[in-house]
Amino acid sequence: MSREWLETDGRGGYASSTVLMCPTRRYHGLLVAPIAGSVKRHVFLSRFEETLDGGGKAIPISMARYRGVWSPLGHQCVERFELAPFPSWIYLFGNARIERDVMMVRGQHTVLVRYRVTGQKSDVTLTVKPLMPFREADATTVENDVLDKRIERIERGIVAKPYRELPSLAITTSGASEFVDESVWYRGLEYTTDLARGYDGHEDQYSPGSFAIPLEDGVDVVIASTLGTPIADPRALWQRESKRRIAEAEARADGVRGVISLGADAFLYRAHDARLGVVAGYPWFLEWGRDTFLSLPGLLLARDRIDACGEALSGALKYLRRGLMPNIFGLSAESSAYNSVDASLWFARCVRLYELAGAPTGEIIERFLPALREIAKAYHDGTDLGIRCDSGGLIVAGDPRLNATWMDARLPDGPVTPRDGCAVEINALWFMLLSYLEYLERAAGNASGSLAWEKAQRRAGETFLARFWLAKEARLADVWKDGVADRAVRPNMVIAAALEWSPLSNSQRSDVVTCARAELVTPRGLRTLRPRDRAYRGRYAGNTEERDRAYHQGTVWPWLVGFYVEAALRSVAVPHSELRSLLDGFAEHMTSAGLAHISEVFDGDPPHRPGGTIAQAWSEAEWLRADRLLREASA
Repeated sequence: MSREWLETDGRGGYASSTVLMCPTRRYHGLLVAPIAGSVKRHVFLSRFEETLDGGGKAIPISMARYRGVWSPLGHQCVERFELAPFPSWIYLFGNARIERDVMMVRGQHTVLVRYRVTGQKSDVTLTVKPLMPFREADATTVENDVLDKRIERIERGIVAKPYRELPSLAITTSGASEFVDESVWYRGLEYTTDLARGYDGHEDQYSPGSFAIPLEDGVDVVIASTLGTPIADPRALWQRESKRRIAEAEARADGVRGVISLGADAFLYRAHDARLGVVAGYPWFLEWGRDTFLSLPGLLLARDRIDACGEALSGALKYLRRGLMPNIFGLSAESSAYNSVDASLWFARCVRLYELAGAPTGEIIERFLPALREIAKAYHDGTDLGIRCDSGGLIVAGDPRLNATWMDARLPDGPVTPRDGCAVEINALWFMLLSYLEYLERAAGNASGSLAWEKAQRRAGETFLARFWLAKEARLADVWKDGVADRAVRPNMVIAAALEWSPLSNSQRSDVVTCARAELVTPRGLRTLRPRDRAYRGRYAGNTEERDRAYHQGTVWPWLVGFYVEAALRSVAVPHSELRSLLDGFAEHMTSAGLAHISEVFDGDPPHRPGGTIAQAWSEAEWLRADRLLREASA
């Protein structure tokens, strides 16, 4: 019940549930997808209620939780579950063996469910009831009179459109089937994980009726559910898609790297305008700028998909406004949220890594230098979010009510982790941007521009060391504001020690890594605050407020392991074998929560329970990047 599988369609949609096919979140569903004119996902098909009848007996192979009761009890006959190349189940029904597979079709909002029975001597009938919430994935629904119960019968299927504002859902079968119209509301479904997270965990779901499908021994039956044109031949579509997926799975590398690399494509998607983007995490995140530009190097460059990275970076250029990249992408720049100080800086770093991976410098100058100049000028002169360059040449951002860095959890009375002023990683990225601009202007033959950026870089570097370097502790402060340094031990200093261009010397990089190794590193990544701090919270659990109070106050974030490995390699402060063990240790986690994926966060205290999303883009991307860096360094 705590292990969850994930299928994605490459267009922002997904299918997901627990291994027992019992939904424990409102986000679980067989067809969850955004709709035209919006980036918000909706749950159109939550699940099938499935029953097998044959030989005078019936067994359920589906499962759900209601208030105080489980029904049906589809777990009783589960024999086996496999995740790759797509989620597959085997149930035993007397002497018969029943197989069920679930697969999403890449490039369209379509889910296929395949059934096969073998070893059954008498006739077997599969009864399938589709449950259709037709509501936003973040919400729940209740029985109502607005829902339109009419269905359209088509060849071997139906089309339903319960609400006028939402698209229709077409369900077709590959063989003979009979649809029995018996509309009914299933009341009081209960989502245990949502309840544990402090959310409403109950809803009602509607079903228009059921399919009765005869199963012949050894013959596949495929049910196709789609938001597009009804699938005329579900079996042919299954054969084509499954062949491709099997080939992908067979071609993967062994070990943790192979599993993560195979799952990395789950985060890459085509937006409404065919732009290549990154889904930040499943099941609830959409496309976030910070996450996108942090993730592209690992998701694409570490897997030698250099051209795709360039395409994603180029596609984001139209969203640049007043020197800022969106924190949350909308359908357009006008509908996007620009509340992140670092998204643009991570964009600049991603451009540099794209160049280092093989993109010609001339292409970088032509395609991206104007945008990098715009970002630097806006940050220097002043733009939204209180962003400006102060008298010391460093970037100030935010205010007491606004935290624009990645540690952005807030309560009604303000940020949980106030970091307004000069944040250490923001100014390390600023120093990197200035260094990169100096290099690009020189490569472009612009001597005066190169000299100007070099002067700004030198000034920023001197001020950075004067404000942030804590000589006695041999590490960096986290924030500098009004002449006072926040001396909390946080992982943001590791980013400064990892970047290619940094104000830190090699010995200072080593000191930062040594501190992080002693205070912050866990088997699942880096804590956001050292345990000795009075503000430390070792468990990420409870309701929304309790989790927000812990989010950046000790909770472990696995994406930071990438910068830790990079900083360690630059400073030669940690043995390669220790770094290898850290990365390989994630294998255990990948069978315990989001299967074959890395979660968003973990408890700061042992045993470091997973929390947040079951699959987070930058968690897996930074693992892949760290793995690539370590393999190259060890070669």
